[in-house]
Amino acid sequence: MTRCFVGHAAHPDWKAALALAATQLEAQRAQHAQGGGEAAEPALGLAYFSDRYAGEAEALYAALHRRWPGVAWAGTVGVGVCAGGVEYFDEPALVLMLATLPAGRFRVFSGARPLAGIEPASALVHADAHTHDVAELLAELAARTSTGYLFGGLGSSRTRLCQIAEGVVEGGLSGVAFTGDVGMVSRITQGSQPVGPTRRITGCERNVVTELDGRPALECLLADLELSLDQPQRTMARLRQTLVGLATPRAPVPLQGSAPARGWHRAFGDDVRVRHLIGLDPARHGVAVADLVEPGMTLAFCQRDTAAARRDLVRICAEIRDELAPETALAATAGGGSDDSGAPAADPVSRMAGAIYVSCAGRGGPHFGAPSAELQIVRHALGDVPLVGFFAAGEIGHQQLYGYTGVLTIFTRQVG
Repeated sequence: MTRCFVGHAAHPDWKAALALAATQLEAQRAQHAQGGGEAAEPALGLAYFSDRYAGEAEALYAALHRRWPGVAWAGTVGVGVCAGGVEYFDEPALVLMLATLPAGRFRVFSGARPLAGIEPASALVHADAHTHDVAELLAELAARTSTGYLFGGLGSSRTRLCQIAEGVVEGGLSGVAFTGDVGMVSRITQGSQPVGPTRRITGCERNVVTELDGRPALECLLADLELSLDQPQRTMARLRQTLVGLATPRAPVPLQGSAPARGWHRAFGDDVRVRHLIGLDPARHGVAVADLVEPGMTLAFCQRDTAAARRDLVRICAEIRDELAPETALAATAGGGSDDSGAPAADPVSRMAGAIYVSCAGRGGPHFGAPSAELQIVRHALGDVPLVGFFAAGEIGHQQLYGYTGVLTIFTRQVG
């Protein structure tokens, strides 16, 4: 059975924060043992730490290795980190998870540690935002897994970008690959809402869209946002808040819910990549976006929306509970109604060993209306599941690099 234990703390001194987090972890392990739980030793550790500690990453890793010598460590830096229902944003903090995954079911990898020795089905990925070929590296890594599913994010920092992967590394990708018998459920939540219809790109050059549905792209943009170039101040203020949702020709923009005649109160599906609108091209009547585009792709202009982000976060939590419910209901019927934690087996929460949540740095802090509000939504929906995560410069789900999203992955208790 997979078990996860979480410790977290904020303190100006990383050594003090580590000591506080370690005390929490050992107390949880002792409580679990006293309750009659299995005594499996943790083999995998995750460490997410504030960029205030980035300069001490090597010393932090060495301290982790000394304290838990049998644990393989992975992690990265963020402008914010999270644990349980708590969000540490723009302050010195770290969060730790210890997991009792059996040996041979995972491998920590990096550029210095090739992915070998297991048959990976999926992977937790930490990436350097300064790596120019991240998209290609993600595709290559996904192709080496049996499911093609990756989850994680780009480290975020105002100082040094670095990752932990059985040592401290910089640049490229690192993370943890898992075999197929490590149970997990993962969902992506979007934080933007369309402000106009979904259109097909019919003319473009690199990152400049010149035509949408056969019409000048700039004309479509102004029409969707109900703007005019005759009012430059109002128009520019609105354009600064405008993003675009892109989807490939093989995956048209999926929308949840129906759209009214105006207002476009819909939610993007997880096949949509949200990108910045970075400029206008009046000479070609085009709009420039922060991604390469090609004819046949679909595009919808959108804006960040707190209410939509909250609804979508609740939705994915409900989907996770629903996906786990059939298994737990069967376990209740066959096993007498409870698992070894004492929780009712028909409760999906009893199947959740731990969780990793990677959210956009642009969603953290005040975006959800109050400190830790985003993490409180997850906790309210899923219960007191051991959770760690960080606020990223880009989120990884499937084989895509997202923006303004959250990626929530649950590890289930049963392995193998």
